[in-house]
Amino acid sequence: MFYAQPIARLIEELTKLPGIGPKTAQRLAFHLLFSPREDVAGLAQAMIQARDRVRYCSVCCNLTDADPCAICSNSSRDRSTICVVEEPRDVVAMEKTREFKGVYHVLQGAISPMEGVGPDDIRIRELLARMGDGLVKEVILATNPNIEGEATAMYLARLLKPMGLRITRIARGLPVGGDLEYADEVTLTKALEGRREI
Repeated sequence: MFYAQPIARLIEELTKLPGIGPKTAQRLAFHLLFSPREDVAGLAQAMIQARDRVRYCSVCCNLTDADPCAICSNSSRDRSTICVVEEPRDVVAMEKTREFKGVYHVLQGAISPMEGVGPDDIRIRELLARMGDGLVKEVILATNPNIEGEATAMYLARLLKPMGLRITRIARGLPVGGDLEYADEVTLTKALEGRREI
């Protein structure tokens, strides 16, 4: 109503991003309007390329532009240990510690009955399929230390324990209710070192 139609549409599109309210969307829109055309085109191109080229790794379900991803295709990684995380951002957080030398499995979420997310809605089938080769000896459950993460960890522990695997849970170096992506490297390192059998 108050802006020219192209500006209003830009603001409207920006408010669709998580954590961006109307005021922030206005600031971003005006920043883009007064930025050099090349910068705006570069941003638009980067968004389109990321959207078009990024897909799930066929092994670990992490986001990647090559299949399998760089971690799964790295022959120096310990394939006998799988660290199970909820989101791709959690892999980045764990990798920043430089402590974990195994491979990952990204669930793409957590069990949350309140949100209507059950075991069939996350990448548990793919995790179980990875157990068939007999290489895996330990599964580290590194789901977030909140209600959904704990429920997911307990569900996976019950599912995997009969397979004769060592099932561990990252230690409580992380605050309850926190997310892995916001933890610092030292806290994550301590959490990995202090993991325990479930």
